[in-house]
Amino acid sequence: MRLRTMAVGIALLPFLALPLAAQAPPAAPPAAKPDHVAAIKQSLAASTAALHQYQWIETTTISIKGEVKSTVQDQCYYGADGGIQKVPIGAPPPEKSPRGIRGKIAENKKEDISDSAKEAVALVKQYVPPDPQRIEAAKAAGNLSIVPPDPAGNVKVVIKNYLKAGDSLTIAANAATNRIGGITVATFTDSAKEAVGLQITYSAFPDGTVYPAQVDLTVKQENLNVAIQNSGYKKTGG
Repeated sequence: MRLRTMAVGIALLPFLALPLAAQAPPAAPPAAKPDHVAAIKQSLAASTAALHQYQWIETTTISIKGEVKSTVQDQCYYGADGGIQKVPIGAPPPEKSPRGIRGKIAENKKEDISDSAKEAVALVKQYVPPDPQRIEAAKAAGNLSIVPPDPAGNVKVVIKNYLKAGDSLTIAANAATNRIGGITVATFTDSAKEAVGLQITYSAFPDGTVYPAQVDLTVKQENLNVAIQNSGYKKTGG
């Protein structure tokens, strides 16, 4: 009888082991979501540091109602204080102005355009390149959101109240490399509270360093357009 009981027990062993063998392997932990904000900040910091080794030509064209009013070129480079230094290239040709009252009106209008242009260009300097510290501050304040990658593989980081209350800055970057492709800004002038649109197109060197190749700024209320093109990059002293 004992032998028969042992035989039955031995026969049941394979079935008793089935639940253990059929158990699914432990699930792999979910993959961590890419931190695009941190990667973009790192890319910006690395590119800004690399650009300190370069000099380039900045061409600024100011247009009113589609008519070019001035074109200025500067040789640019980073100074010892970390700021961009500009050296004018050539001198603008003298402009002929009508005499009398018409001349006064033209001169006053020229001054008005100059003031608007200066404030517009000053805005460009405050938004380009984006400040990693401001990006982090916006994230901490809950003013930052991320738009998932589109069919082209680009992710967008939208920042509200980046520089001042009511403005916005949107960074478009490649979701795989986090390399910046463009920036769109909606802001306004402090003096007249005029709406200002800013579009920056980035290009990259072979080593991946990005730089603002084209900047287009518009003030619709004044039909003012400021186009800034950065080109001719070369190593300082090279």
